[in-house]
Amino acid sequence: MAIHENLLGGPPPTHLPDDPEPRELLAAGTAPAEVAAQHPTSSLAWAQLADDAFEAGRVVESYAYARTGYHRGLDALRRNGWKGHGPVPFEHEPNRGFLRALHALARAAEAIGEQDEYERCSTFLKESSPTAAATLG
Repeated sequence: MAIHENLLGGPPPTHLPDDPEPRELLAAGTAPAEVAAQHPTSSLAWAQLADDAFEAGRVVESYAYARTGYHRGLDALRRNGWKGHGPVPFEHEPNRGFLRALHALARAAEAIGEQDEYERCSTFLKESSPTAAATLG
């Protein structure tokens, strides 16, 4: 039996392809805005922008960055076989940008009182990756 075999017959996990350059640039201290400009499809860069804005109290800006990263991630997931539901494992590092953006979107939505969006994004995160939901808060 395969380690990731789904015995309930649901969709297989989606594993995004690795794009190490944005991750490496951020780890080296390159400004997230510069990374997003160089790699606009990187959910990770947009998620970092969202986190930085939120930490600085710029919640609406955080919301906008998170929504961009979320949509870039949805595009990538669909290109890689995702059909709108199913696992997106946090354990697979290339998935983390999307999951971080989804978490940031939920957090910013809650902060501005957009309860329906907060609940939708929180549920989506938990259903996509219980590990991400527990790790990201």
